[in-house]
This record gives sequence, C-alpha cells and structure tokens, in this order.
Amino acid sequence: MAAGHDHHHHLPAVGRNRQVKRITWIGLLLNVFLTVLKLVCGIVGHSQAIVADAVHSVSDFGTDLVLLLGIRAWSRPRDERHPFGHERIETIISLFMGVFLAVIGAGIAYGSLREIQQEHLEPPRLIALIAAGISIVSKETMYHWTRRVGRKTSSMALLANAWHHRSDALSSLPAGLAVLAAILLPPEWAFLDHIGALVVCIFLFHAAYKIIVPAVAELLDTVPESHVPKELLEIIAQTPGVLLVHKVRARSAGAHVLTDAHIEVDPNISVTAGHDIAERVKQRVLQQLPEVAEITIHVEPYGNTKRHPNHLKPSESGV
Repeated sequence: MAAGHDHHHHLPAVGRNRQVKRITWIGLLLNVFLTVLKLVCGIVGHSQAIVADAVHSVSDFGTDLVLLLGIRAWSRPRDERHPFGHERIETIISLFMGVFLAVIGAGIAYGSLREIQQEHLEPPRLIALIAAGISIVSKETMYHWTRRVGRKTSSMALLANAWHHRSDALSSLPAGLAVLAAILLPPEWAFLDHIGALVVCIFLFHAAYKIIVPAVAELLDTVPESHVPKELLEIIAQTPGVLLVHKVRARSAGAHVLTDAHIEVDPNISVTAGHDIAERVKQRVLQQLPEVAEITIHVEPYGNTKRHPNHLKPSESGV
C-alpha cells in the first residue's frame, strides 16, 4: 500500500508542501502527547507492553521530525549539481524511516525476551489499558487523514508516515489486550504483558518492510509501477511525423516520473522539421501524462537501427 501513488491530483509544489507540512505537524504533536501518556501510564501501570508501545510512538515522532526537515530539502529547485532535482531525498528519508523502525523493533523484542523468564512482581494496572485505548482511536484517525493527504499530494514519504500511524494504532491493540488479560487473570499470567510487547515488535518489523521495499526499488531506478511506459509509447507513436518509437525508458523521482525515448522520422526532412516533431511529442506527453515531469526525445532517421523489442510503429498502435 505504501508504494501506491495516486496520480490524478497534481498540486503545485507550494500547495503540496504546505499540505504535507500541516498534516505532519499535527501528527508530530499527537505523537509527542501519546508518547508521554503511554510512557507514564506504562511505568505507573507496570506494563512492559505499553512502555514498548510508547517507544513505537517515539519512533513515529522521530520520523515526523525527519519528514519536516526533509520537505525543505527535497523541494529545493534544481541546480547545477542536481539537474534532476532533489526528489530522491524524499525516497532516502523513507528508507531511513523504515530502517529506524526495524532497529527499534529488534531492541524491544530483545528486552521482552530477556524479561519473560523473570518473576513478575506486579500485574499491570487499569491506567495502562486506558492509555492503549486512547492511542488506538487517535492513531487510526490520524492514519486515514494522513493517507488521504498523501494520496492527494502523491507523497511517498507521507504515505510511509501514514503507515507509521496505523502501525502505532495496531501495535496498541495487542498491548492493550495483553494488559487486559494480565489484569483479569491471576498473577502468574502477568507474562502475557511481555508477549504483548513481542507482538508490538512484529508490527514494527512489518511496517519497516512496507516502507523499505518501495524506497529501495526507487533508488535502484526500477520502472515505476504506474501505467506510464505503455501509455507513453502510444502517445509518441500517435504523434504525426513519428514513424517508429523505441528505447522508451522511465524512472521515478519522488512523486514524478522522468522519461526518455528514441523516435525515427523521415530521413529526407530537414533538421528543423525533425526537431519540430520532437517538440510536438514533448508537448503531447507532458499534457496527457501529468506525472511525467520531464521527457528527453532522441531523433533518428527512419530505418537506421535494427528493430528493438519495445518499438512501436504508428500502424501498430491502432491509428
């Protein structure tokens, strides 16, 4: 889910970043509140699971902070050293968030396994359960809200952050259930609280996986999952003057796609005429595929290359 972009709404960059910032600030303040609440209630209420959950909220708060600092970095205009813009910073931040979650999860799991064998002096108290309840409701609400803005702005980092909110809501669930069971059952069942803490870690690992995989794919220039390359091929092939299209490539950069293609034109026309055809292709692509931020067209005389597997003649595209 974290990888899914919704390309229908392309907001101007300023509006997009303002929306991303606003929702992230709201999430950040909520996370600070929940972290303090769960830490205090977990300690006072003797619950390892709720303390683990508080750590999860800390990780959330950390990623919000990283996101807010990152927005400024990746929305900088292109410069000489970064001619393709800075959008990859968004991807790197997503990757960082994922790794961070995995590390936190490993730490909590280790702590719970170590303490599971120890004698439990006091079962958890009701106050720990109340903290879990507040957390579940507020974080699930935050997930839906952040996801809506993330899809509207097609921000990968924001969608990753929405998953953080949901994983926080979900991880409070087993924590809450473990506390409830430990309160209701006799004292020798108090170890359920640690089991709850371990389940929280599984959620942390799952969230990390969901974030790391798409981010790594983008850094490796994997072809975007969207429909761009196929549609691109058709739009170019249908442009008047284009006799053949081949070597169509696309790669993601943040919310955008960067592409290039080779077209073959009548070898007897002038360079100017060939250039005009290329310009026409560019205009059509940029108009019809809003997610394409940039396209480079290479013009070649028709018939000078061996046929490529991904080429398209106008007659084959149903024109």
